[in-house]
Formats: sequence, C-alpha cells, structure tokens
Amino acid sequence: MTLFEELKRRGLIAQMTHEKEIEQLFNSGESIPFYIGFDATADSLHVGHFLQLVVMKHMQNAGHKPIALLGTATTMIGDPTGKTDMRPMLTVDEINHNAECFKKQMSKFIDFSDGKAEIVKNGDWMLNMNYIDFLRNVGRYFSVNQMLTAECFKTRLERGLSFLEFNYMLMQSYDFLYLYQHKGVKIELGGNDQWSNILGGVDLVRRVEKGEAYGMTFTLLTTKEGKKMGKTEKGALWLDPDKCSPYDFYQYWRNVDDADVMNCLKLLTFIPIEEIEEMEKTMEGAQLNKAKEMLAFEVTKMVHGDEEAKKAMRAAKEVFSGVGNSKDMPTTCIPESDLDNGQIGILTLLVKAGLASSNGEGRRLVQQGGISVNDEKISDPSVKIDLSNEVIIKKGKKVFHKVIKA
Repeated sequence: MTLFEELKRRGLIAQMTHEKEIEQLFNSGESIPFYIGFDATADSLHVGHFLQLVVMKHMQNAGHKPIALLGTATTMIGDPTGKTDMRPMLTVDEINHNAECFKKQMSKFIDFSDGKAEIVKNGDWMLNMNYIDFLRNVGRYFSVNQMLTAECFKTRLERGLSFLEFNYMLMQSYDFLYLYQHKGVKIELGGNDQWSNILGGVDLVRRVEKGEAYGMTFTLLTTKEGKKMGKTEKGALWLDPDKCSPYDFYQYWRNVDDADVMNCLKLLTFIPIEEIEEMEKTMEGAQLNKAKEMLAFEVTKMVHGDEEAKKAMRAAKEVFSGVGNSKDMPTTCIPESDLDNGQIGILTLLVKAGLASSNGEGRRLVQQGGISVNDEKISDPSVKIDLSNEVIIKKGKKVFHKVIKA
C-alpha cells in the first residue's frame, strides 16, 4: 500500500488541488519537502494540531521531509478563519515564547535529526519586510472580489472584518512562495478550514514562478454529527500535561461516542488500517469499549509517553472497577485558607476542582443529580464538604476527581 492510498483509506485527505500530480509526487520515491503552518496563538499545541502532526509523521515515515512553519509573523495579524471576532493581539515576546513551546512539543512526534525535518519561522522573512514592496510584489496578484468569496472571509463580512485580518491570506500565500523559492517546497498541507488560504498560495507560486505547486487539506477532527472534537469543559484538549493531565487526556478518548471511535482510530493512530477495518466489521455494542481503550492508550502514549499512558489506563480501570482511590487520579489540593472549620461549600469545590466553570453551572449539576461525593449523591447546593479526609467527587457517570486538603 502506498502512502497516498493509506492516507485516503484512513480518511485523512479532504481536498486536493491536483489529485493525480499529488499522488505521483507522494509515490515518486524521492524525498519531497512539504510544509504545514502553525500560528503560535497559545503556549501549547492542542489536539487539532495533533492531527496535523500525525499526517506529518505518516509523510516522514514514507521518506518525505516535513517543514513545520511557526507563524511568528502571521500570528501578529490573526487568521480570521472560523472566528466570529478578531483574535486577541499578542506581543512579540508572547508569540516567540509560544513558538518555542511548540518546537519542544513537536520534537516528541517528528524526527528533526540529520535534516529529516525542519522548523522555520515566518517572522524571519516577514517582520522586516517593506510593506510597499509587499503590495507591489504580492498584492497585485490577488483579486479582492475573489478573496471575498472565500469561506474564511464570507462568514465575517456581516459582523465586520478588519483590514488587518484581510492581509492574512496574502501573508500565508507568501509563505508558500518563500518556501518554494528557498526550500524547494511544492506542496502545502493543512486542515480543511485552511483550503482558501492554501489555494491562495498555490496560485501565487504558479503566477510568480510559473512552477508546480499543490495543496492538500486533511479531514478536521469532528464527531459523526459534524461537531468539532477536542473541546472539554476546561477548554481545548491541550497536549501540555500542565494544561490537561494525562489522565484527563486519556479519559477524553476513552469516553468518545461509539459512532466516533473507529474514525478516531483511523485518523489519530498508527494501528494498521487493516486491523481497524476488521474491528469495524466485528465490534459492536459493549465490544466497542475495547476499541475505546485502544484509542485512549495509543493517543495518550504518543502525546505523553508509554509510562503516563499506562498510569492513566490503570487509574481509569481502578476507578471504574470501584477501587476509586487511585494515586494516578486527577487531584486538587485545597489550601487551609479556603476552608471554614475544615469544610468547603460544594459549589466552590466544584469550581476549584475544574468540574464546573461557575457556581451557577455547579448548582445546575447538583440539582440535576449529576454530583456524588464519596459515592453519596449530593442534592443540596448549599451543602458543605468536610475535607478532614480526602474525598472522591463523581460527576456524571464517567468523571472522577480526588480532592485533598493541602
């Protein structure tokens, strides 16, 4: 099975500019440099980025060269794609810090040794660029009428699109041209929400250099109903263990819907596709729990390492088997100063443990019967919890959290 066939069979490919040429490029036997861009908008990658890293790894395993472009310039503008409002503006120091965090995390997945992959920053060629020169050399190739038909702009026109953001497509397109000229890159990859921006880059390279340039997008990580995956009550599903513990990360994948588990196995793991397709034919009902455990373990192992994945799996099994007091369970320490005679209100406790975003949400959870403490259902939102000994909070059927006094 060729690389191209495997990407298609796993459902990773969404759209391509030139399918036949891209297939030939991937299967040519030569090492093809390709790039994917990552704007440094936070100090950690999240699971949406992880899917892009999985595609990078498939490509690298087939002998191709990944170039990870960190958007130290484009992050200063902000991609309007998928946003209803302008992104918060970050300082140069914040962006550079975030980019360094990305570099460390990417190195866990991609082999950057001996020139097998490369990290570049578009700030190196953009931040000191003359704007008039940019308009004359790049802007003249873009039709405003055509740009306004792009999905990333159409969705913003009613609420307001700043001129700042309108420049983003030109900047991302110029990245492709620069990497074509300096790194021999012929293809840009990205999530399917980047299709308009990628088309802009392909067109710019072909117009300026009269050369071959291609674009390919891969499937966004969504549920069967089309909702974006990777959102938790605490926000995005981060790859940084300080922002999302290995246990919480594991539990997210262990609790995916039955209808989504096979698709996630295809998109996010390197389990042989034949094995997944066989599971798809034979597994149903309660058997799908085995597939969910496999998904949770494999993805957690890739992100946090084998030891953390085993600890998370062991903790989950202990909790669900009724042991309930695993040392690997997510834990919140409450300082003495937050207690009143060793007690704390249940709503305050839920917020401090990250199980509710506000007292109002905590009250609804309690009133709807969704909270238990040490296996006792809590029905009174005003109840106080004694923390003289550790307690185990259960939220719904699947979320367990240990709370101790610091």
